Amino acid sequence: MELLKTQGFILIDVDVAALNNAGVTSSSRTDNVVETKKIRKNGRTYVYVSGQAWRYWWRETLKSELGWKMSPVQRDAKIAYTAADPLIYPDDDIFGYMKAAKGSKKSFTRVSPLKNSAIVSVASVTPVNNMSTMTRGEGDPVPYGKEEYSAVMKGMFSLDLFWAGAFAAYDRPGFMHLSEELVEKAKELGAEEVEYPLEYTQGYKPITVYRLPKDQRIQRITDTIKALKYINGGAMQTSNKADVSPKFIILATTRHGNHPFSHIAKSTGEWDTVALLDVKALEEALEDNKDSFVGKVFIGKRAGFMDDLNEDLEALKNKFDFVEVTTVNKAIDGYVEQLKDQIN
Repeated sequence: MELLKTQGFILIDVDVAALNNAGVTSSSRTDNVVETKKIRKNGRTYVYVSGQAWRYWWRETLKSELGWKMSPVQRDAKIAYTAADPLIYPDDDIFGYMKAAKGSKKSFTRVSPLKNSAIVSVASVTPVNNMSTMTRGEGDPVPYGKEEYSAVMKGMFSLDLFWAGAFAAYDRPGFMHLSEELVEKAKELGAEEVEYPLEYTQGYKPITVYRLPKDQRIQRITDTIKALKYINGGAMQTSNKADVSPKFIILATTRHGNHPFSHIAKSTGEWDTVALLDVKALEEALEDNKDSFVGKVFIGKRAGFMDDLNEDLEALKNKFDFVEVTTVNKAIDGYVEQLKDQIN
């Protein structure tokens, strides 16, 4: 049994955006200034969207655009947790959970089959402080400020095609997904029992896994990928509306967990302020990993975004018979169709 994984890479392109804020800054002369999230590397500043925020956008899109029934959130004092029922709630399945059993030291935990990076600007960015005022009503205007930026930003993710729709009840951290009651419920819902391959148990005994019927697993997996066509979100959307859907995307199925496309975007120019897609690095990634790819690698690009790369991308398509170059949405649709035959 091959444990396949979807590997995805995206670029987004935003102008005058404030996608993920870090709260009120204390470094401004004005009290009410909201700072954006940023990080430094090699002496340069990069803005970013946290991985948690990206996952929030993803979940909300699955709910609003694909009709997912989301797991209800329960609160106990300062602790919050979902229902931890991946049989009924697909977000508990794909995004994982942790829930302590009442009256017991046992916890039900599920490592998310969907793993993602933060979304980070490819090139260094210097956010600008935009001052505004609240002027309605009587009295003096109330000043407030926020940091804004324009940037091409990159993100990557992977989705474990074995564990999406598959659950264990083995008393080991990360593998106690189901209670005894949920194991019986899984069987009633038509789950099949399969054995997690021994070579992946790291010295533990073989693990019995309960897998949902194939059509349900296909639906959850393909919905997760299709949501990228519609994904939206970000802070300050009322006055800084930004389109966060991919303008460039790569989707591939691999036999290993290492992401092959992590370093195909780079910065150049004075102070590293220009974002580039490194087609040579992409070509190297395709060549070095060609034996690991299963099926086609789908590359999608939105017209009007980095159009100077069109010929270079077509050259990749001509060099590698397993590469498909098309539009973003067609790349997603084509990959989703391929996935239906790759899910065991």
